[in-house]
Amino acid sequence: MNNTQNKVENKIPYIWLAGLSMLGFLATDMYLPAFDVLRQDLATSSQMIGWSLSIFLLGMAIGQLIYGPISERFGKKKVLISSLFIFSVGTIICAVSSNVELLLTGRFVQSIGAAGATIIWQSFVIEKYDDKTSQRVFATVMPLVALSPALAPLLGAVLEAHLGWQSIFYCLLLIGVVWIIRSSLIDFSIAKTSQQKEHATQPTVSIFKQYATILKSKKFSGNMIIYAACSAAFFAWLTGSPFAMSAMGYSGTDIGLSYLPQTIAFIAGGYSCRTLLNRYSTEQILPWLLKGFILSVMAMFAVALVGTGNSIIPLLIPMCFMAAANGAIYPIVANNALAVFKNNSASASGLLNFLQMMLCVLASAMVSLFTDYGVLAMTAVMVLQGVLVIVGYGLIAKARKANELTAASA
Repeated sequence: MNNTQNKVENKIPYIWLAGLSMLGFLATDMYLPAFDVLRQDLATSSQMIGWSLSIFLLGMAIGQLIYGPISERFGKKKVLISSLFIFSVGTIICAVSSNVELLLTGRFVQSIGAAGATIIWQSFVIEKYDDKTSQRVFATVMPLVALSPALAPLLGAVLEAHLGWQSIFYCLLLIGVVWIIRSSLIDFSIAKTSQQKEHATQPTVSIFKQYATILKSKKFSGNMIIYAACSAAFFAWLTGSPFAMSAMGYSGTDIGLSYLPQTIAFIAGGYSCRTLLNRYSTEQILPWLLKGFILSVMAMFAVALVGTGNSIIPLLIPMCFMAAANGAIYPIVANNALAVFKNNSASASGLLNFLQMMLCVLASAMVSLFTDYGVLAMTAVMVLQGVLVIVGYGLIAKARKANELTAASA
């Protein structure tokens, strides 16, 4: 890396970007150890508490489609700060909930706010930096997201044990307020390229036509399907594992600690990917990572069929391999999908994350619906995502072949 690249990387606000990327996951993971306490305190069922996760994912999905167009119209900075304010309001509603209906309402409002952070950090990186730098930023920031499943449940378990489950949401409120202040200090200006200036002078196209154009790209769609399927497998685990571990006799603290090894694996996978990108192309790396993901979810399903007894460890071992594969897959497929549409990256990012979240909602809802079947239902949903990964890679291969034919005939 030359001195110019070093200077650029030194100015990248990695902590701020990581915080934005982690916000939705923090809101997802921090209250997981309190699932059973919430069920008892709000006098509701396990299914309804499980829906508090599913409805959060649904709100995140809807928000993805909203923030792309409005951030391009009103400016990313204003929209980001507004979204963080909405997140904070939703978090307060969750904290003061006295029944499950109010909790679900608060989770939905909270998720609509968190969606803005997800969209805007990705769009900021794509527009602010060149392709190679953005690839490195994605490979740096996305593994940090894995700190959430490790640290957030542990922090949530400690807060719940000493201060009650409400303190979990007050902690999230504090995070939201701090990031509002930090975001107000970030420079969102970009140096427009000639291509971007040309794009800016073109007639405004309806958002539906933009989305239709984006979806026509096999490269975008293929990478999006892989990104969504890998995420959905992870959320199936997040939804099912707390109940499965509670049934095995594990405490809230044990549940929180169980996310530590998979987090280490995710980070190791992510930073191994960053290192490999210095020597190999994404076309060389990605197929091996996808094979690792598919083998891992198949191994988990096989373990569930045989039975785990009262131990989570037989499932946790292949889960760590899946987490390592995901840590490396995420930055590659997310960057590859968005790089195709650099001029309207916010809309592309919104569509990418909407479709990702919708698949996560579906996976989480399926696991919640069949909680009585325990780890078997959870791992079956994860295997389904392996099938989708194969479909996504097929679209990428078709796009690559079409590009090669076009180049050959030129």
